[in-house]
Amino acid sequence: MQATSNLLNLLLLSLLAGLDPSKTQISPKEGWQVYSSAQDPDGRCICTVVAPEQNLCSRDAKSRQLRQLLEKVQNMSQSIEVLNLRTQRDFQYVLKMETQMKGLKAKFRQIEDDRKTLMTKHFQELKEKMDELLPLIPVLEQYKTDAKLITHFKEEIRNLSAVLTGIQEEIGAYDYEELHQRVLSLETRLRDCMKKLTCGKLMKITGPITVKTSGTRFGAWMTDPLASEKNNRVWYMDSYTNNKIVREYKSIADFVSGAESRTYNLPFKWAGTNHVVYNGSLYFNKYQSNIIIKYSFDMGRVLAQRSLEYAGFHNVYPYTWGGFSDIDLMADEIGLWAVYATNQNAGNIVISQLNQDTLEVLKSWSTGYPKRSAGESFMICGTLYVTNSHLTGAKVYYSYSTKTSTYEYTDIPFHNQYFHISMLDYNARDRALYAWNNGHQVLFNVTLFHIIKTEDDT
Repeated sequence: MQATSNLLNLLLLSLLAGLDPSKTQISPKEGWQVYSSAQDPDGRCICTVVAPEQNLCSRDAKSRQLRQLLEKVQNMSQSIEVLNLRTQRDFQYVLKMETQMKGLKAKFRQIEDDRKTLMTKHFQELKEKMDELLPLIPVLEQYKTDAKLITHFKEEIRNLSAVLTGIQEEIGAYDYEELHQRVLSLETRLRDCMKKLTCGKLMKITGPITVKTSGTRFGAWMTDPLASEKNNRVWYMDSYTNNKIVREYKSIADFVSGAESRTYNLPFKWAGTNHVVYNGSLYFNKYQSNIIIKYSFDMGRVLAQRSLEYAGFHNVYPYTWGGFSDIDLMADEIGLWAVYATNQNAGNIVISQLNQDTLEVLKSWSTGYPKRSAGESFMICGTLYVTNSHLTGAKVYYSYSTKTSTYEYTDIPFHNQYFHISMLDYNARDRALYAWNNGHQVLFNVTLFHIIKTEDDT
């Protein structure tokens, strides 16, 4: 700013000097005259001038010239002042950046000092992670191939949908047999693709889809996961006690409309709602006992029965909603299972894999999750998934893998639309959860993380 003031003073001196400062005779009528000029210790210009008479200002050319020059000087002064303000602002910014740079320099110095320690600490972890990821490379390559295949399938489905829409508008516009063959071919290829999918880990539950509203608050309904593609029979068991009647429907459509195809009168009453139909037979817990019954629908008789050793029954270790739900029978991609609790395991859940013919326990796993704190549970690919409640806000909270004998706490929410779930079972064929939700028969879709089989795995 001192340099700026000096510059302005020199400029003003030069402008005034151009008006002939050597004149000593001052006459107001001759226009603006410099009487004297000097410079103070701070370098500022000090001038003494005599103004002309008022009536001569408009005629004095030098006066007009001076006013113009003074206006220019004022404009320049304002511009320089703005420049000075910007310079001050930029200077503050530079100071701030200097402080930040010093801080960064200190951090970089610290990082450099700790670099060897950090590398030593994390190298082994990174190496272990890389060792885990290396086997996934061929899987990812297979995913790329299958992703392209699935994209091609989607395009064919869209094309077929467009053709079907056209057929609805104008019957006979396309060759039905040719179209039928294309659908069959696409279905075959899709099923071949699905066969490459191995067991998966539960990632998400969506829905529910309400299929029907019927019965009491408690009950069970199911299909056979091992049935053929053309066999879509539905079995319906209302209530959790004092009942022996099983109703059969040929299809979901018949179930919705209420068109029964057959009724079975079991030789024993069942306990709870945790029954399962597997390979044409019904497996259920005999009332007031820990005995498991295998009943053949085709033969209409009991094929096997066996006591589940040490298993609690008759509301000793039920789910949170009660209802004699001590023993839960279920099936998945691996086979037939029983989930229950024993005094020997302090009331915590025990998982047993059963022989589907003899009901013999093949192997058991003892978990640390209290049976009475579980809302419901189901098996997918040898992993038991446990919900934390049967009421609103329930979620899959715990899982136990029989493959690795390890557990983990999960957080997979699902929509308990009708507020009270008394039955929740997985169907491996439909890849869906069947549920009895307060007198509503509903379906939940599940999303599984699958690993695709490569040719080397077969």
